[in-house]
Amino acid sequence: METSTRTLNKSFLERIDWRLITIILILFGTSCLIINSAMSGGQYETNFLLKQILYYVLGFLLAVGLMFISPKTLRKYVWIIYIIGNLSLVGLLILPESSFTPIINGAKSWYRLGPISVQPSEFMKIILIMALANVIYQHNRFTYNKSLTRDLNLLMKIGLTSLIPMALILFQNDLGTTLVLIAIILGIVIVSGVTWRILAPVFVGLFTIGSSLILLMIFKPSIIEKVSGIKTYQLGRINSWLDPYAYSSGDGYHLTESLKAIGSGQIFGKGLNNGEVYIPENHTDFIFSVIGEEFGFLGTMVVLIIFLALFIHLIRLATITSHPFNVVFIIGYISYVLFHVVQNIGMTIQLLPITGIPLPFISYGGSALWSLMAGVGILLSIFYHEKDKYKVSKENIESE
Repeated sequence: METSTRTLNKSFLERIDWRLITIILILFGTSCLIINSAMSGGQYETNFLLKQILYYVLGFLLAVGLMFISPKTLRKYVWIIYIIGNLSLVGLLILPESSFTPIINGAKSWYRLGPISVQPSEFMKIILIMALANVIYQHNRFTYNKSLTRDLNLLMKIGLTSLIPMALILFQNDLGTTLVLIAIILGIVIVSGVTWRILAPVFVGLFTIGSSLILLMIFKPSIIEKVSGIKTYQLGRINSWLDPYAYSSGDGYHLTESLKAIGSGQIFGKGLNNGEVYIPENHTDFIFSVIGEEFGFLGTMVVLIIFLALFIHLIRLATITSHPFNVVFIIGYISYVLFHVVQNIGMTIQLLPITGIPLPFISYGGSALWSLMAGVGILLSIFYHEKDKYKVSKENIESE
């Protein structure tokens, strides 16, 4: 009893997840260092470093604010948040082009509020994780006898919840964000409690379909053109991924320059601010190329170790919290960040096709960073509000 009382009376500072905050601060420092170096090429007159610092300050304020909101309260309002998120996506489709809803890089995916542009699809990643975590928690909470029918019913709920935002984002021609949502869904489904008698054939089917489409794009693009209406020239990103040097003056330009930059960094790199290879937008999607060129193989490994530390910490958090909603949210967030890391780094070294997916916490950007920091805020909330309860009694959690 003494141990339980001492646990419940933890101080304010002891209830804060300092390990998570430390990792985020290290990523913040890394981001500022690399963005400042990327600016040394003189591509733009804008001071992206100062703007990134501002974005991080606002992101930390958002995270701290969310830390004081309990997961129970977030669950209570999750569907209101979900509806608002989807309505913001609908607004981009129905509102005419204007200074408020401008077309940027060929897509109308942002709301511009003065000097700040907000991309709703980025926040939809976190909102969808919350919504799916709540769907799974509520379904399993009242499931006493598992069966194939109930598992299929859960999969249907997950699918319907995911379909609306995915469709709205696809209408914006934002394939990259759609792929992130798919990664989030797959990660969450694995821990949803659905039997592998259902999941195994589903995953095998998805893998077979995906592999077949990729092989058709490579060897029989004419079939893709006939069936889907996609023109052969629209498969430029796939072609430039497979043979970037044949398309070095067009779709393959970014990739060839990225490979040149990372390769020239060798083991130890050329040193901070000594990058020589010109890569457009190297402070955003291709920031890993800057790291590879200036800090070499060792520098890229340090960045990967930082992300590994983040994932290990989040997995540990998922194993020590007992509330199902929290567990599913953490796994969804890991899937979110992990896909970003794998896809972004993979595309800079030709392992994966190029998509507009930034390196989390390091690439320059407002909405993408704020979405990530909103997730950090919820993780801090889980640690802050629920750390004591699971040590004392799981009955307290079930009563919520």
